[in-house]
Amino acid sequence: MSLSEPKAKREPLHRRTIEIVGYKREDGLFDIEGRLLDRKDVEFPVGGRRLPPGEAVHEMWLRITVDRELRIVDAEASSDSMPYLGHCDRITPDYRKLVGLSIGPGYLRHVKELLGGVRGCTHITELAGSLATAAFQTFAGQGLSPADRKPPQLDRCHALESHGAVVARFYPKWYRGSSPATDAGPSENH
Repeated sequence: MSLSEPKAKREPLHRRTIEIVGYKREDGLFDIEGRLLDRKDVEFPVGGRRLPPGEAVHEMWLRITVDRELRIVDAEASSDSMPYLGHCDRITPDYRKLVGLSIGPGYLRHVKELLGGVRGCTHITELAGSLATAAFQTFAGQGLSPADRKPPQLDRCHALESHGAVVARFYPKWYRGSSPATDAGPSENH
Protein backbone atom coordinates (compact mmCIF):
# COMPACT_ATOMS: atom_id res chain seq x y z
CA MET A 1 0.00 0.00 0.00
CA SER A 2 1.53 3.29 -1.03
CA LEU A 3 -0.69 5.58 1.06
CA SER A 4 0.06 6.15 4.71
CA GLU A 5 -1.78 4.07 7.29
CA PRO A 6 -5.24 5.50 8.10
CA LYS A 7 -5.35 7.53 11.29
CA ALA A 8 -8.64 6.00 12.47
CA LYS A 9 -10.43 2.67 12.27
CA ARG A 10 -12.65 2.52 9.18
CA GLU A 11 -15.65 0.63 7.84
CA PRO A 12 -15.88 0.18 4.05
CA LEU A 13 -19.13 1.47 2.56
CA HIS A 14 -18.66 1.86 -1.19
CA ARG A 15 -16.42 0.34 -3.87
CA ARG A 16 -16.00 1.62 -7.42
CA THR A 17 -14.09 -0.31 -10.04
CA ILE A 18 -13.33 1.09 -13.46
CA GLU A 19 -11.73 -1.22 -15.97
CA ILE A 20 -10.76 -0.09 -19.45
CA VAL A 21 -9.25 -2.23 -22.17
CA GLY A 22 -7.92 -0.97 -25.51
CA TYR A 23 -8.06 -3.35 -28.48
CA LYS A 24 -6.49 -3.26 -31.92
CA ARG A 25 -8.99 -4.63 -34.42
CA GLU A 26 -8.19 -6.63 -37.53
CA ASP A 27 -9.82 -3.93 -39.69
CA GLY A 28 -7.30 -1.29 -38.56
CA LEU A 29 -9.64 0.42 -36.08
CA PHE A 30 -9.34 0.41 -32.30
CA ASP A 31 -11.97 -0.39 -29.66
CA ILE A 32 -11.68 1.24 -26.27
CA GLU A 33 -14.06 -0.47 -23.87
CA GLY A 34 -14.82 0.55 -20.32
CA ARG A 35 -16.85 -0.83 -17.44
CA LEU A 36 -17.82 1.09 -14.32
CA LEU A 37 -18.98 -1.01 -11.36
CA ASP A 38 -20.28 0.39 -8.06
CA ARG A 39 -21.03 -1.87 -5.10
CA LYS A 40 -21.96 -1.17 -1.50
CA ASP A 41 -20.43 -3.04 1.43
CA VAL A 42 -23.65 -2.59 3.37
CA GLU A 43 -27.31 -3.14 2.55
CA PHE A 44 -28.40 -0.24 0.36
CA PRO A 45 -31.91 1.11 -0.31
CA VAL A 46 -32.32 2.37 -3.89
CA GLY A 47 -35.05 2.48 -6.51
CA GLY A 48 -37.72 1.03 -4.23
CA ARG A 49 -35.68 -2.03 -3.28
CA ARG A 50 -32.91 -2.98 -0.87
CA LEU A 51 -29.71 -4.26 -2.40
CA PRO A 52 -27.73 -6.73 -0.31
CA PRO A 53 -24.05 -5.98 0.39
CA GLY A 54 -21.88 -6.59 -2.67
CA GLU A 55 -24.65 -6.39 -5.25
CA ALA A 56 -24.00 -3.95 -8.09
CA VAL A 57 -25.70 -0.57 -7.84
CA HIS A 58 -24.18 0.51 -11.16
CA GLU A 59 -22.68 -1.63 -13.86
CA MET A 60 -22.33 0.48 -16.96
CA TRP A 61 -20.36 -0.12 -20.13
CA LEU A 62 -19.16 2.12 -22.93
CA ARG A 63 -17.27 1.14 -26.06
CA ILE A 64 -15.93 3.62 -28.56
CA THR A 65 -14.33 2.63 -31.84
CA VAL A 66 -11.71 5.05 -33.12
CA ASP A 67 -9.67 5.37 -36.28
CA ARG A 68 -5.94 6.18 -36.49
CA GLU A 69 -6.71 9.91 -36.12
CA LEU A 70 -8.64 9.25 -32.87
CA ARG A 71 -11.96 10.09 -34.48
CA ILE A 72 -14.86 8.13 -32.99
CA VAL A 73 -16.49 6.06 -35.72
CA ASP A 74 -18.79 3.99 -33.52
CA ALA A 75 -20.07 4.07 -29.94
CA GLU A 76 -22.23 1.82 -27.80
CA ALA A 77 -23.35 2.04 -24.18
CA SER A 78 -25.06 -0.48 -21.93
CA SER A 79 -26.43 -0.53 -18.38
CA ASP A 80 -26.53 -3.96 -16.79
CA SER A 81 -27.20 -2.79 -13.22
CA MET A 82 -28.77 0.54 -12.32
CA PRO A 83 -30.65 2.18 -9.46
CA TYR A 84 -33.84 2.90 -11.42
CA LEU A 85 -34.69 -0.11 -13.56
CA GLY A 86 -36.30 0.79 -16.87
CA HIS A 87 -35.30 4.43 -16.54
CA CYS A 88 -31.51 4.71 -16.27
CA ASP A 89 -30.96 2.45 -19.26
CA ARG A 90 -33.22 4.44 -21.57
CA ILE A 91 -30.40 6.93 -22.25
CA THR A 92 -27.82 4.40 -23.47
CA PRO A 93 -28.73 4.75 -27.20
CA ASP A 94 -27.90 8.47 -26.95
CA TYR A 95 -24.20 7.63 -26.60
CA ARG A 96 -24.15 7.14 -30.37
CA LYS A 97 -23.88 10.96 -30.35
CA LEU A 98 -20.17 10.43 -29.65
CA VAL A 99 -19.71 9.26 -33.26
CA GLY A 100 -17.87 11.94 -35.19
CA LEU A 101 -16.08 13.48 -32.21
CA SER A 102 -12.30 13.58 -32.26
CA ILE A 103 -10.35 12.80 -29.12
CA GLY A 104 -8.16 15.83 -28.58
CA PRO A 105 -8.56 19.45 -27.47
CA GLY A 106 -12.21 20.21 -26.71
CA TYR A 107 -13.29 16.57 -26.50
CA LEU A 108 -14.55 16.72 -22.90
CA ARG A 109 -16.38 19.99 -23.56
CA HIS A 110 -18.18 18.40 -26.53
CA VAL A 111 -19.04 15.30 -24.50
CA LYS A 112 -20.57 17.46 -21.75
CA GLU A 113 -22.52 19.51 -24.31
CA LEU A 114 -23.95 16.35 -25.86
CA LEU A 115 -24.39 14.09 -22.84
CA GLY A 116 -23.83 16.11 -19.66
CA GLY A 117 -26.39 16.49 -16.90
CA VAL A 118 -29.87 15.21 -17.78
CA ARG A 119 -28.82 14.57 -21.41
CA GLY A 120 -26.93 11.45 -20.31
CA CYS A 121 -25.97 9.12 -17.49
CA THR A 122 -23.45 10.61 -15.06
CA HIS A 123 -21.49 7.36 -14.89
CA ILE A 124 -21.37 6.57 -18.61
CA THR A 125 -20.44 10.17 -19.39
CA GLU A 126 -17.63 9.88 -16.83
CA LEU A 127 -16.44 6.76 -18.66
CA ALA A 128 -16.35 8.71 -21.94
CA GLY A 129 -13.62 10.93 -20.47
CA SER A 130 -11.63 8.00 -19.14
CA LEU A 131 -11.87 6.16 -22.46
CA ALA A 132 -10.28 9.15 -24.21
CA THR A 133 -7.21 8.94 -21.97
CA ALA A 134 -7.08 5.18 -22.48
CA ALA A 135 -7.21 5.67 -26.26
CA PHE A 136 -3.92 7.60 -26.07
CA GLN A 137 -2.43 4.80 -23.97
CA THR A 138 -3.72 2.22 -26.46
CA PHE A 139 -1.99 4.05 -29.33
CA ALA A 140 1.29 4.37 -27.40
CA GLY A 141 4.01 2.19 -28.91
CA GLN A 142 1.94 1.37 -32.01
CA GLY A 143 3.94 3.72 -34.27
CA LEU A 144 0.83 5.60 -35.33
CA SER A 145 2.03 9.17 -34.73
CA PRO A 146 4.19 10.83 -37.38
CA ALA A 147 7.70 11.65 -36.14
CA ASP A 148 7.12 15.36 -36.80
CA ARG A 149 3.98 15.51 -34.60
CA LYS A 150 4.40 16.62 -30.99
CA PRO A 151 3.71 13.65 -28.68
CA PRO A 152 0.22 14.16 -27.22
CA GLN A 153 1.35 13.53 -23.64
CA LEU A 154 3.62 16.59 -23.58
CA ASP A 155 2.28 19.58 -21.64
CA ARG A 156 -0.51 17.41 -20.16
CA CYS A 157 1.09 16.91 -16.73
CA HIS A 158 3.76 18.60 -14.61
CA ALA A 159 6.46 16.02 -15.35
CA LEU A 160 6.03 16.41 -19.11
CA GLU A 161 5.98 20.22 -19.28
CA SER A 162 7.88 21.20 -22.43
CA HIS A 163 10.20 23.53 -20.48
CA GLY A 164 11.11 20.81 -17.96
CA ALA A 165 13.95 18.41 -17.40
CA VAL A 166 12.08 15.24 -18.42
CA VAL A 167 11.23 16.66 -21.84
CA ALA A 168 14.81 17.94 -22.23
CA ARG A 169 16.10 14.43 -21.59
CA PHE A 170 13.59 12.14 -23.25
CA TYR A 171 11.98 14.41 -25.89
CA PRO A 172 14.78 16.86 -26.80
CA LYS A 173 13.16 17.77 -30.13
CA TRP A 174 10.19 19.19 -28.22
CA TYR A 175 12.11 20.83 -25.37
CA ARG A 176 11.31 24.57 -25.11
CA GLY A 177 13.45 25.60 -22.13
CA SER A 178 16.41 27.93 -22.24
CA SER A 179 18.98 25.26 -21.39
CA PRO A 180 18.57 21.55 -20.70
CA ALA A 181 18.36 20.68 -17.02
CA THR A 182 20.95 18.27 -15.74
CA ASP A 183 18.90 16.35 -13.17
CA ALA A 184 16.08 14.56 -14.97
CA GLY A 185 16.47 11.38 -12.93
CA PRO A 186 17.66 8.00 -14.20
CA SER A 187 17.73 7.46 -17.92
CA GLU A 188 15.82 4.71 -19.69
CA ASN A 189 19.00 2.63 -19.80
CA HIS A 190 19.45 2.43 -16.03
